[in-house]
Amino acid sequence: MTILVWDFPTRIFHWLLAASFAGAWATAESEWLRDIHVALGYTMAGLIAFRVLWGFVGSRYARFSSFSLRPARVAAYLRSLLTARPEHHVGHNPAGSLAVVAMLALGLATVATGVLNYEGTGAHWLSELHEGAAGTMAALVGVHIAGVLVSSLLHRENLVRAMITGYKRGAPHAGIRHGHALVAAALVAAVAWGWISDYNSAPDASASQASPAASGWSRPAWRLAWHEEDD
Repeated sequence: MTILVWDFPTRIFHWLLAASFAGAWATAESEWLRDIHVALGYTMAGLIAFRVLWGFVGSRYARFSSFSLRPARVAAYLRSLLTARPEHHVGHNPAGSLAVVAMLALGLATVATGVLNYEGTGAHWLSELHEGAAGTMAALVGVHIAGVLVSSLLHRENLVRAMITGYKRGAPHAGIRHGHALVAAALVAAVAWGWISDYNSAPDASASQASPAASGWSRPAWRLAWHEEDD
């Protein structure tokens, strides 16, 4: 039977982080979209901070305590994929648990180096470190997607759909009771508020008519204050 495994906040976080990283990757080389790239980076930072907190106070399968991170368990799970009866896990499997932690760490590294590079000296080595962290995360995302597809085929279970609906195959007693929809709504509202306030905080709205580069994304208040201190 199908049971509720992934709560709303976990699912919303997953897809918002995926969209933010994809958007940041797509805008990385565009000077005209630089501020959108930066805003996406800060969105990632907020999402990751939320996920770390939710990993301690969230529902059963969202908590880090449910993760199997020991190398021996990860190796055993990967070996089982080569057998006729691969291990099935209701929550994150050991490889998936490791991927989640690695992506959170790489996401933080990518954001931190990006912020230091953008707001700081802009040193070449820092830019290289930022690109390296982002590239490593992109590679890990590719491995994660491949793992999801392989696991879906071996277990005959659509894991992509499960991360959309929240439901997976499992015993009745293994499901979670609450989806925490209000927490998810608060997360979406916080992200939306951040983007709206970022856009509306442009110091000179009339400047956007003179130059596309001076749009509502030109220098929001939280970055304007930073630069004013430097002047």
